[in-house]
Amino acid sequence: MDKVVASAAAAVADVQAGAVLAVGGFGLCGVPFALIDALLEQGTDDLTTISNNCGVDDQALGVLLYAGRIRKTISSFVGGNKELARLYLTGQMEVELTPQGTLAERLRAGGAGIPAFYTPTGVGTLVADGGIPIRYDADGNVVETSRPKEVREFDGQQYVLETALTADFGLVHALKGDRQGNLYFHESARNFNPLAGMAGRITIAEVEELVEPGDLRPEDVHLPGVYVDRVVVVGAENKPIEKRTTRPRTDRSDTPAAAGEEATPR
Repeated sequence: MDKVVASAAAAVADVQAGAVLAVGGFGLCGVPFALIDALLEQGTDDLTTISNNCGVDDQALGVLLYAGRIRKTISSFVGGNKELARLYLTGQMEVELTPQGTLAERLRAGGAGIPAFYTPTGVGTLVADGGIPIRYDADGNVVETSRPKEVREFDGQQYVLETALTADFGLVHALKGDRQGNLYFHESARNFNPLAGMAGRITIAEVEELVEPGDLRPEDVHLPGVYVDRVVVVGAENKPIEKRTTRPRTDRSDTPAAAGEEATPR
């Protein structure tokens, strides 16, 4: 039951060219940076990634993009990555756009063994009717678009049929994990990580802290070890900030504002 492996490189050693990866994270929060960097170092290419967003410029999955390793992405938001836009619009990459909530449910359904489900999201739009560009040619002409999806009516409301998503490998980042693969995600880093972990046929978890079985309270287990195949300890990482936004301090005193309080005069 001990699922700990020695290094990130060892954990992803069998990720072959052409593999489909479900990758946790939202922006730069909860991203399995060490596993992604190990794939970059390993040289794995022709990858299909399933993620909320395909990284940002030269960070997270963006490092694989810049190296030309990703052939297709299934994502919700791709607007924060200029390199993805360039590859997409010049015919070097396929992009399947999916509404964010639908993407989450497609991953959850895949992990739960549910092949498809109906949702009202996207009815009456190109999501249901088809026609969203998936692939361009080198001259910027659309050569492949999304296909129409089945729409049915239930209790007077229309719903579109969406299929589940599974992946060859799920890559996730957790704050804590035990040797049996039970994982705890810290606050908003929980995002797509449990879903990506459920959807992977082989799920690899990088954890900041390794604990012993039983140290995690049952209610703190966000992804049970039954879904996790490998655990690699990466230690505490520097957390990059996607968009740093600050405002001028209005308190002129030498005393810093207490955490969570406004720095304004009373």
